[in-house]
Amino acid sequence: MSRTLKIAVVDDEPDMRESISQWLVLSGFDTETFASADEALKVIGADWPGVVVSDIRMPGMDGMAFLKRLMGIDSGLPVIMITGHGDVPMAVEAMRIGAMDFMEKPFNPERLTELVKKASQARRMTLDNRALRRDLSEGQQVMSKLIGASPVMDRLREDILDLGQADGHVLIDGETGTGKTLVAHALHAVGPRASKKFVPISCAAYNDEVLAAKLFGPVENGLPAVEEARGGTLCLEDIEALSDPLQARLLAFISDQGSPAETRIIAISNARGEGRKAEDSLRPDLFYRLTALKITLPPLRSRGEDILALFNRMTEQFAEEYGCEPPQVTAQEAAQLLQAPWPGNVRQLINVAERAVLQNRRGSGSIASLLMADGEETQQATTTEGKPLKEYVESFEKMLIDNTMRRHKGSIAAVMDELCLPRRTLNEKMAKYGLSRGDYL
Repeated sequence: MSRTLKIAVVDDEPDMRESISQWLVLSGFDTETFASADEALKVIGADWPGVVVSDIRMPGMDGMAFLKRLMGIDSGLPVIMITGHGDVPMAVEAMRIGAMDFMEKPFNPERLTELVKKASQARRMTLDNRALRRDLSEGQQVMSKLIGASPVMDRLREDILDLGQADGHVLIDGETGTGKTLVAHALHAVGPRASKKFVPISCAAYNDEVLAAKLFGPVENGLPAVEEARGGTLCLEDIEALSDPLQARLLAFISDQGSPAETRIIAISNARGEGRKAEDSLRPDLFYRLTALKITLPPLRSRGEDILALFNRMTEQFAEEYGCEPPQVTAQEAAQLLQAPWPGNVRQLINVAERAVLQNRRGSGSIASLLMADGEETQQATTTEGKPLKEYVESFEKMLIDNTMRRHKGSIAAVMDELCLPRRTLNEKMAKYGLSRGDYL
């Protein structure tokens, strides 16, 4: 996360300002000079990449007022104050407010260099730590979108965390609509390249000539994808659509990077089980380079009660968006959701959830009709695992208690009354399904 820092020199006296700037430039620093605090404040904001060296005695906004403004903008910004002999008590007060140090005129230039070097190191560490926290936060946010408590989803999250830290290129495959692009983002967000760019390109969206330019250049504006993603992640969706000439260029790019690769490539194959597969479409040397690591996403039908949890979450989100109540899922509808084959996977479930909210707002329709409209024979459909009735009943029971607790904001009495359950039975079922009252308050 190394970066070039600037040293802002703020002094109303041109000779002093230029003298300090020239000395710091000769010492290897990049400076920017300002004749007043007001001018500097137009440039310096939160996370400004640098250090401030400022005189205390200045017309208009003096150094003390300037320091207070800077500390209000970014309390972690190192500020070195320059003071005359009679202003030492004021400089001590400045350090109490937040200044890093001060120098008394006339000062030793070598001492200034030492202070600026120390301040730059502190600033770089502060900015790197902030960037790391943002990266971790982004990673957590992306991972939180991978909803589900089924064993296959637990395993997927573990794989993402493990592979995210690795250097090898990754191939992600799975059925349409399983969330492959989201997983690619998660792999980038939880890894050491999170502070660098994530650049997605669909290999199926352009003809060969346009795709070649977008990937390798030349482009009219900006940088080609391989340059824009340098040091970060290049995500190639629909990798099986890449033509033979472009496969050769991509292989050359990968080979030129050496090991470990400066830029990580995440390839996404959208043709698992249908049409051209990546292993059939890519030249073997490229295929094996891209599959150093591999993740196969589970189809929705294999995720059990995740189906109900996802549907519940999506209907709540759409209900909030459309300003209405989410539909209440009956036991029969829950069974139909669990049994549906979901050929479109999570993407299809999201569409069904949105339509369920819209028709519930109109006061008509059913979830079964929505599934049938998607061409699914919900009455006869079963999952490939052929789950026993007990699992469907338990999944629905958990969803029903969860919904009711959410609606009543954790009021045990209200939930007992609505579900006609004695307290002991409700407590036992909540413990069985891992539900805690504190999550609903």
